Amino acid sequence: MARKFWIRTFGCQMNEHDSERLAGLLAAEGMEPAAELEDADVVVLNTCCIRENADNKLYGNLGQLKALRSRKPGLQIAVGGCLAQKDRGLVQQRAPFVDAVWGTHNVGHAADLLRRAATDGPVMEILDEPSEEEFPSALPVRRHLPHAAWVTIQIGCDNSCAFCIVPAVRGREVSRPFGEVVEEVEGLARSGVVEVTLLGQNVNSYGRDITLALRQEAGGEAAWRAGRAWVDEGARRARPLFADLLRAVGEVPGIRRVRYTSPHPKDLRPETIAAMAETATVCEHLHLPLQAGSDATLAAMRRGYTAERYLERLAAARAAIPDLAVTTDLIVGFPGETEEDFARTLEVVAEAGYDSAYTFVFSPRPGTRAAAMSDSFVPDEVVAERFSRLKVVVERSALARHRARIGRVEEVLVEGPSKRDPAMVSGRTRQNKLVHFPPSGAPPAPGTFAQVRVTSAAPHHLGGELVSSEPKGPRARVPIPVTAG
Repeated sequence: MARKFWIRTFGCQMNEHDSERLAGLLAAEGMEPAAELEDADVVVLNTCCIRENADNKLYGNLGQLKALRSRKPGLQIAVGGCLAQKDRGLVQQRAPFVDAVWGTHNVGHAADLLRRAATDGPVMEILDEPSEEEFPSALPVRRHLPHAAWVTIQIGCDNSCAFCIVPAVRGREVSRPFGEVVEEVEGLARSGVVEVTLLGQNVNSYGRDITLALRQEAGGEAAWRAGRAWVDEGARRARPLFADLLRAVGEVPGIRRVRYTSPHPKDLRPETIAAMAETATVCEHLHLPLQAGSDATLAAMRRGYTAERYLERLAAARAAIPDLAVTTDLIVGFPGETEEDFARTLEVVAEAGYDSAYTFVFSPRPGTRAAAMSDSFVPDEVVAERFSRLKVVVERSALARHRARIGRVEEVLVEGPSKRDPAMVSGRTRQNKLVHFPPSGAPPAPGTFAQVRVTSAAPHHLGGELVSSEPKGPRARVPIPVTAG
């Protein structure tokens, strides 16, 4: 009987994509996904370390798994991802029953480490830099949604935001060759994928490292690595290639929706906005992290832009792209944030009028500049009060924007039954808005495009009624359980 695996994912889309690759690797070893955690022979916790409570989540889950292993002596437990990269030997020090630990740069060694642990005992492998074969594109994959796919275009980050641990756990920016990304998307389209999301820590800067290296080279290799548009320019400027990539991916036959995350406001260039506006398959959704509206706080965060500059780029995007939905990230209580600073954040958030926002309470991460600012930490009770006020402003604009969509007929890509009410169907609009609607007869299958009239609005979703749906294309692979936490 085949061994079974269960993967639990914490954190961002990059971690979710890594989990898909882990699932592919374990399936290639002959394992099968477990229907329930208790059925698993191998449990992998793919970790995040962005938030302070990431440690608590990990060790809380490990405590539960220790109890499970007392009932299943052969159970293997593994920890991978960003927290493993950061904490290294601390994981097995605090949880000596963990069989295998690996970092962000050696996901591809997961199956081998589990094999070694089965015979030699607990193992740990943390690489400080990625090797070519460790790029996510080089690994097998099993996707949660067969009609939609993450496509990693870049790993690492060259920014130095004071609050962020990502450069320490993901390394410097490394961009995939242009031609390799396009070929992957072409292969996905042939397999029935209709929506791709381009992933990077700072997608706007994709390709800058490639063009820096290619300024003195020429020929077919340059076109493969940087794209024909860059080669044909003739000037051989060192510049990002993201706008070129958006256009190229958007032209792949069979791909109907292109998304990307996450950009950095300081790198949102006019050519990227133009590519979004002029490429029909690129969705009308821009995630543009503000983090704070106070220039003093932004400077302390080392974000590289002012609130005015941010709003100018947001206005340029909205002017070029009709019906653009805009989402953002916001941090409350960054060290030294005054009431005046926070009031400015509220003003900018209200002026931006976001469709939704991910709001976070500042948490110091060891190894970041902000963690050393303990003398200026904002008291917890002040942060909690500010967080509540920010939520009111965010949800007010979100609800207003959603109510403005009532009566419209939206193209919705069906994801499946609603998680809260299985009698309802859930899907997403091109603006990435979640829509719940009752089926008319047999529910449309996941991956189906449906026309849905919006009939109600809430801050975080829309309600609607089915108008029509397209016939489902070729049957895609069955999804496997890769849970997020």
